[in-house]
Amino acid sequence: MTRLSVNINKVALIRNARGEDLPNLVQVAKDCESFGAEGITVHPRPDERHIKYSDIPELKEVVSTEFNIEGNPTDRFMEMVLKHKPHQATLVPDKPGALTSDSGWDTISNAEFLKEVTAKLQDAGICVSIFVNAKPEFVEGAKAVGADRIEFYTGDFARSFHINPEEAVKAHVEAAKKANEVGIGINAGHDLNLDNLRYYKESVPGLLEVSIGHALISDALYYGFKNTIQMYRAKLD
Repeated sequence: MTRLSVNINKVALIRNARGEDLPNLVQVAKDCESFGAEGITVHPRPDERHIKYSDIPELKEVVSTEFNIEGNPTDRFMEMVLKHKPHQATLVPDKPGALTSDSGWDTISNAEFLKEVTAKLQDAGICVSIFVNAKPEFVEGAKAVGADRIEFYTGDFARSFHINPEEAVKAHVEAAKKANEVGIGINAGHDLNLDNLRYYKESVPGLLEVSIGHALISDALYYGFKNTIQMYRAKLD
């Protein structure tokens, strides 16, 4: 079964717009779990425009499923993750001012750095996932540095899905086969939605987890959180 992890960054963005505590991030995380989410994902950025570093201990206290923290493994990020010990840390090569994550690691040219970071996190009992573009060589590189999982960047798939679904998912299928061959778990995320999620899940062998935020939160404005999470879960069942 493929697990659904709900990224609640956009909920925090709405909260921050008024400088108050509405919506309450902790309550939203708890509700998402009660509605069927099997994980909660957050991606604190250097400018804290949505998730704040101060949110992390409160969320860690209440999340009872998988707590996944994404981000660029800067000194500040590593200090926070090692202190609060989420179940999973997803390493993303974001530039400081990035609007969103739009590319993965070159796990070959960054091998020494990623190996060091991965070892530190695993020594603390944290599962490590490395965000990569769907290329077999980057999957092999992630395995070589010791990562537990890779997370495929699926923005390229989503952009091409309505033009030619089979061609759009082709690279992801090949990269997934390599992941299964070398023995590394597969996560995926970015622009997955109600239109393309089932096709992606049924095409990519061994998909363990998807992390979805922007589309799911947008759909929840129309359908409500409970209905929306169950609709996404149905696409994965």
